[in-house]
This record gives sequence, C-alpha cells and structure tokens, in this order.
Amino acid sequence: MNPKRLTFKNRNGFELAAHLYIPANQKPKFFALFAHCFTCSKNFSAVTRICTALSQNGIAALSFDFTGLGMSEGEFSESSFTSNISDLLDASAFLEKEYATPKMLIGHSLGGAAVLYAAAEMKDIEAVVTIAAPAFPGHVRHLFKESIDEIEKSGSAEVNIGGRPFRISKSFIDDLEQKPLSSFLNKLRKSLLIMHSPQDEIVEVSNAAEIYNATHHPKSFISLDGATHLISNPQDSEYIAEVIGSWSKRYVLVDVEKQVNDTRGNQVFVRLSGEKYTTEVMTPNHHLIADEPIDLGGADLGPNPYDLLMASLGSCTAMTLRMYAERKKWPLEQVSVFLNHEKVHLSDSAHPEDKSAKVSQFTRIIEIEGDLDAEQRHRLLEISNKCPVHRTLQEEIIIQTMLAK
Repeated sequence: MNPKRLTFKNRNGFELAAHLYIPANQKPKFFALFAHCFTCSKNFSAVTRICTALSQNGIAALSFDFTGLGMSEGEFSESSFTSNISDLLDASAFLEKEYATPKMLIGHSLGGAAVLYAAAEMKDIEAVVTIAAPAFPGHVRHLFKESIDEIEKSGSAEVNIGGRPFRISKSFIDDLEQKPLSSFLNKLRKSLLIMHSPQDEIVEVSNAAEIYNATHHPKSFISLDGATHLISNPQDSEYIAEVIGSWSKRYVLVDVEKQVNDTRGNQVFVRLSGEKYTTEVMTPNHHLIADEPIDLGGADLGPNPYDLLMASLGSCTAMTLRMYAERKKWPLEQVSVFLNHEKVHLSDSAHPEDKSAKVSQFTRIIEIEGDLDAEQRHRLLEISNKCPVHRTLQEEIIIQTMLAK
C-alpha cells in the first residue's frame, strides 16, 4: 500500500503519525523527510500529491503530523516551533533506525523554515528544499493578528485558521520571534533548492530572495509561477516533485549503478499509486505511469489503459516495419502510426442493438517516409499485419487470474 501508515515516538514520548511513500520497485534512490505547513497535516492535499509524485520519481518520502496535529498525540497549544524542529530530528532518527538515513529535507511554508533549522543539526542531510517558506518564522503571526492582544494578555487564545480552531499560546509566538533565520543561514552548508510563487499572497516571494541571498552556493531558485501558497493545483504538485527529482540527481549522492526493478520474478508489475486511479507500471528496466482522464475521476498523469494498448500495437508496428526494411535494405526513413479504438457492431449479428454484439475495432493509419515505390509500400502494409502484437490481439487469448499468496 502506498503510502504505508506508520507511527514513531518523539523525545517527549508522544506517538506521531506518519506516511511513508515508497517507490513501486521498493528500491528508493534515497529517503527524504517532508515537513508540512503551519497547522496542516500529512494528509494535506499538497503533501500527499508531492510525496506520491516523489515516490514515482524513485524517492522515498516520509511525511508526518507534528505534535498535536492530525493523528499525532500531544496538544498543539503546548507545542512550539522548536518542538517542530525536534520532531523532524526524531523522524530522521526513526528513518535511520528502521529504513535508511534521510538525505534530503523538504518543507512547505513554516515547514520550510523548520527544515532549514533542522538541517543544521543533521550531518547526513545533503540537500534541503523549501516551498513557499518565510524568511522569518514569526511571519505566521499575521494568520492570527486579530488575536495577538488577547494572546499577550491571557497567555493563549483560540484562533480560527483555515476554518479550524486552534489554541495559540504566547510561548509559541515568543519561540517564533526568537528564531530569525538570518542568524545562521550563512553557516548552512547544504545544497539548497528554493521554490516560491511570485503570486503568493500569504508569504511574499521576497522571502525567497532573503533566504537565497543569505545562503551559500550551491543554491537554486525555481519560480512556481501561478501557484497558490497552498499549492492547490495538482499540476503544480507534480511539477514540484519532478523538479526535485531532477535537481537531486546533481546534489544528492546516490548509487549510480542502474538498479533493476523488482517485479518479483514477473515480466510486468503494476500497482495503484495516488489518491484515485494513478497506476505505476514497471518492467525490470523501465517505469511508466497510467491513469484515467480527469472527467472520469482520474488525475490524467499518464495514458489510460486503452491508450497503452494502442501504444503497444503502434510501437510494435513501427519496429516491425523498421526491422523488415533493414533486412531488405530498403530506404525507409520514418514510420508514423496513428491509432483509434471504438466498439462497433458485428456486421452479421442477428441483434445488433445488443451490447454483446459489439467488438473492439482498432483503426491503424500508417504514414511511411522514404524513397519507396508503390510495391514496396504495399508490402510494408502487409507486413504491418504480421507484427507480434497485432497477431496476439487477433488470436484466441487466455487470461489466467489468481490472488497472490
């Protein structure tokens, strides 16, 4: 199951709830820790989407609920920014003990500020990624500015953030105020990726500039143009994960030896991976994504199953024609195959209106380029009907299905 549901205890004895997103081949390039935004949780849509996409890019990601949030034990009112940092350190220790030492920290919003602090205490962390992070943790005060006077006077107050009530203590605010990032960022010696939207209305993009200017190279900035602070568009989450995956190839040391995907002794391995129908497809040496379109409830992250079936027929057709032309030493330059699928009535059916009287029809349009005469082109058309996938689809097929033991 992706994600895998876990729990671990922090240094204060509270049990924290976590999700571990593992690549389908069970062989991560490396492990990353994800810190969610202020008052969010591991189940926040941006967190789940980014972590899912990271696992699809070969990176294992652990996200968890900070003390007092989501399914984790403890009282949020008794937590602090400092406790968030210590929770990250405890999550790292848990990963190191049970799986592998994490090599990357990723933080969204206030979680971005938290990973910058935590990274300074983690010698094995090689790279840090911030998403819409404030340059000053106390920036979150604006979310409950109308209650500041009451908090200062009474020591705490219940505030509404994102439609949910939270009790904010004066000690929480004081702790935020005592954590200026500028005081230690110039000492940070980790590869840094800063991601921020110029249109962010919660944490202005100038915060990204402050973090960037205060740190040493190697550092990179990626503009999330058009994205909201909470990364509400699923496509932005996918983009963030893809960029992190590509960027990490330069800044996170991994075993460069090509790993063979674990298909458990089978030719193909398929599993669901995501909130709905997103599916990972693996062969021993390759990895691709299948999905359903958005109007059918999917995320449209890859071709649907019928598109993949047509892709098999089309690619096999093109390869077969290339192989035949090479054997014949014909000047074939290019083969393009266009395919469509539909259900059509059997022409000799006694009850054409009956759904069972319909069959699948694949229409294959082949475009051939090269200095070929009419006879050669006609022969290639005949050969296209002899490609292995074509012949497989036309012969009687037996599909045996059983439950795994």
